[in-house]
Parts: sequence; C-alpha cells; structure tokens
Amino acid sequence: MKLTDERIIAAPPATVWTAILDPEVLKACIPGCESMTGSPEDGFEAVVVQKVGPVKARFTGIVTLTDILPGEAVTISGDGKGGVAGFAKGGARVTLRPDETGERTMLAYDVDANVGGKIAQLGSRVIDSFAKKFADDFFQRFQTAVEEPAEAEDMPAAVAVGETEPAARRTGWLKRLTGG
Repeated sequence: MKLTDERIIAAPPATVWTAILDPEVLKACIPGCESMTGSPEDGFEAVVVQKVGPVKARFTGIVTLTDILPGEAVTISGDGKGGVAGFAKGGARVTLRPDETGERTMLAYDVDANVGGKIAQLGSRVIDSFAKKFADDFFQRFQTAVEEPAEAEDMPAAVAVGETEPAARRTGWLKRLTGG
C-alpha cells in the first residue's frame, strides 16, 4: 500500500524537525503506542496495540530513522511482529520545506506499508483503509503536537491553569523544541 500526502504546519521548519526527532512526540503521535524507548541515532523499540478489522494485536518492534538530511528529510521505518496476528512493516519518507515566509512548514510524506500473516487475510481493501487511517492519524497528531502548544502559550493564565495534562505536556514539548 502506498500513500502520498502533504500538510502545512504552522511552525518553522527547525521546530518541526526537532519534533520529528523527539521520542516523546513520536510516541504520542503513533496511534496505539504504549511505549517507546531509544534514540534517533540508535532507533526506538516500540509497543503498539492496533485493531485491523476484527483482528486486534500487540505489535512489538523497531522504529528507525534513516536517510537523514538534517532539517530537510528523514525516513521513518517500522517493523513489528504481532504474534499469531502476523507482522506489519512500513515506512514514511518525510520531507520539510519552509513556506515563503519561513514561519510555516510544508511537510510531505510518502508512505509504504506491508502486512503478513492473519492480518493479510483480511484483504487489501481493509488493509489499505487501515494504513491510510493510521498514516492520517499519525500526521494529524504530529501537526497538533507541534501547532497547539504555541496557541496554549498565548492563552490567558486562567485558561492555561485549567489545561489537561496532555496539553500541558505538549506545551512542554514546544518549550524544549524552541529552547524557551
């Protein structure tokens, strides 16, 4: 299954680049991710629970970042085993480029995913639909994680005090990303 799309993220490319290398951001953005440990240099070990059609499985595997062009592009690859459910492999080539103002980033991605085992028996329509939803969810969560903290910092103090824990954590990410 192949998927290509792009998004405009309301943050400069340097902020987006730092976020895409942050394991906490990646963990929060991968749908169903229960844990992620490691580093961009050595790769990450992850546990992800997903339901594909009627099959629910816990996948354990490796996420690696390769073909890195600092600030411009990276390939994010995952290879997971789900026991009797089968396996899932996939990757996304992510490229970043600034808009004309340099304040926003055009994030483009090309995704390629494969599955095998019991999951593959569900048929290509179910698999393709799941893979598209998974990729869309990941990049929507990523966009939200990068954009929303800036909005939260602009809120009046009374509103900011009532932030939920995930929103407060996202605000912390932006501060770490921008050195603030």
